Amino acid sequence: MKKFKPLILLASFLFALTLLIPAILVLPFGDGKVSGKLGEDLSTKAPNTENTSSADAAVEVAVYRSSVGQIDNVPLEEYLVGVVAAEMPVEFKEEALKAQALTARTYIVKKMLSKDNIGVPEGAQVTDTQIHQVYLSKEQMRNNWGMEFESNYAKILSAVRATSGQILTYDGQAIDASFFSTSNGYTENSEDYWNNEMPYLRSVSSPWDKNSPKFNSVKEVTVNQFESALGVKVGASGTIGKIVERTAGKRVAKVDFNGKVLSGKEIREKLDLRSSDFDWERKGNSIVITTRGFGHGVGMSQYGANGMAAAGKNYQEIVKHYYQGIEVTSADSMIATITAQK
Repeated sequence: MKKFKPLILLASFLFALTLLIPAILVLPFGDGKVSGKLGEDLSTKAPNTENTSSADAAVEVAVYRSSVGQIDNVPLEEYLVGVVAAEMPVEFKEEALKAQALTARTYIVKKMLSKDNIGVPEGAQVTDTQIHQVYLSKEQMRNNWGMEFESNYAKILSAVRATSGQILTYDGQAIDASFFSTSNGYTENSEDYWNNEMPYLRSVSSPWDKNSPKFNSVKEVTVNQFESALGVKVGASGTIGKIVERTAGKRVAKVDFNGKVLSGKEIREKLDLRSSDFDWERKGNSIVITTRGFGHGVGMSQYGANGMAAAGKNYQEIVKHYYQGIEVTSADSMIATITAQK
């Protein structure tokens, strides 16, 4: 048996060597510490939809549901989804939806801080109408969207969560984040439509709106209806009023009807026009009115925002275009104040 001992020793040596060589080859390329490992993630998570901000989660909004006459206490995030769903087409680009979410959060935070409940039933903070912000419940969204409810809801929720805890401020204060559907190519200075001059609500160009289906509209009224609504006489003259002033946003500021001067805003409201950028002509016993744009024109144009998003602009670039000199800032301290007031 002794003559086999060298062979056994040799076999043992070779076996040990086969174990040692791989280790020798690996050691020069590492420091002996684990610095990484092979991971695996087969999920398809949508961005920013797994967690809500603690600030948003801490607040509820008391919404007066006008159709049923009751008050619903809605978590802030759910309220914002309902507002964006009601105020902007879900087909719009995600960056435009994010911009709309920012305006919605800014509005409600500012309103809750001011404790302004004028015109709101006791116990409520806002209504679900255009008086404040239009709001849709999940049930209403489901009825509107049918089979597309899940995907549409997820899209808007993602936009709300992407801006979670953020609002629009000017000099550290929440702004009046007004918006409207479609411009005539320019937005308005606030004082050209409302009484107050606000430094961030300045007239800016908005060329993207020309692609909006609401850019042009035509309305026909009888001469009698026109005269009655405006309190003027058309007569047989070839000229029906004369525009004597325009706004910075290229809309009608004033029209002179043989000494009676009406503002473009007055004419728009009395004739129920889509915009205060208008002209008209008489055809027989009718007056045909053509308007450009849809809405008051102050603040963010929704179709303009969508056009900017389609051109590759992000939501911060969009809001900073339509609201001059503003910042996108954290609302945590303001929301903490609202929570402490309860």
